[in-house]
Amino acid sequence: MALDKESLTFEFLRPIFVLLILIWIAQLVNFVLGYDLNQWFGLEPRDFGGLIGIPASPFLHAGFGHAIANTVPLLVLGGMAAMASPRRFMDATIIIVLLGGIMVWIMARGGNKVHVGASGLVFGYLGYVVALGIFERSIRAIAMAAFAAVLYGGLIWGVLPDHRISWESHLFGGIAGGIAAWILTRDKGATPHVR
Repeated sequence: MALDKESLTFEFLRPIFVLLILIWIAQLVNFVLGYDLNQWFGLEPRDFGGLIGIPASPFLHAGFGHAIANTVPLLVLGGMAAMASPRRFMDATIIIVLLGGIMVWIMARGGNKVHVGASGLVFGYLGYVVALGIFERSIRAIAMAAFAAVLYGGLIWGVLPDHRISWESHLFGGIAGGIAAWILTRDKGATPHVR
């Protein structure tokens, strides 16, 4: 499959645009409902009712500022992840959301703490793109990893314990992104990226 202008500009980025549209629809509905969706569908560690939050929490945010703060890095890093490995992008996203969410559910702070937001996915995409550079070792993958690290390397401070944010989602999302890259580059039959 050859790259062309149309596939570069929209086809690879379509999943990110769809994800962002869903996040903003959820944000508007959540706002109208007084953020009750966070309590109903947020990720509450070690609470069986909170398991629904593993796939749902990336779509929920604590407010408009929270959703805005995740939108640009999600677009940029998610776009880089999609461009770096378009055939495996959806698999990577599912691994990041599920594995990162499971780790948050098992190990994050509990006690009525509900974890919401797409920042775990943002960190997951950062970990994924950087790890692709390490595991694939192609010039393209290394260049994208270096660019992502330079552009968003400062995010690393978000994995340090802070009671105001879900730093656990950041940490475990980043780890899940690295694991996703490792798992998906092990499949020798898959095309690592489009040339």
